[in-house]
Amino acid sequence: MNVRFEVRESRGIITITGALNAASVDSFRTQLFRWMGENDAVRQIVLDLAAMDFIDSAGLGVIIAILKRVTEQNGDIRIANLQRKARVVFEITRAYKIFEIFDSLEEALKAKA
Repeated sequence: MNVRFEVRESRGIITITGALNAASVDSFRTQLFRWMGENDAVRQIVLDLAAMDFIDSAGLGVIIAILKRVTEQNGDIRIANLQRKARVVFEITRAYKIFEIFDSLEEALKAKA
């Protein structure tokens, strides 16, 4: 798994490449919370999952933990480019009901909060 963080127009964009699973969640969580601490003014985060090819329950759990942390700070998380394999996990767990999911990064960034 590889993660890229950027801030664009006061919105955080987190791009995940590879698998977000039990083997990678601790590293992802550490990197993410460090980045969030350094960018505490960012209240809206978009997870760009175009290159994420796998997610398991541990990966979904860390995304839900991020959502909880961000909403406690009056922010929100959007998901962009959710791929077919990962979408199945979101559907089975009904996680799609708690996230705004967009077909593209551009749509996620344009949508009103």
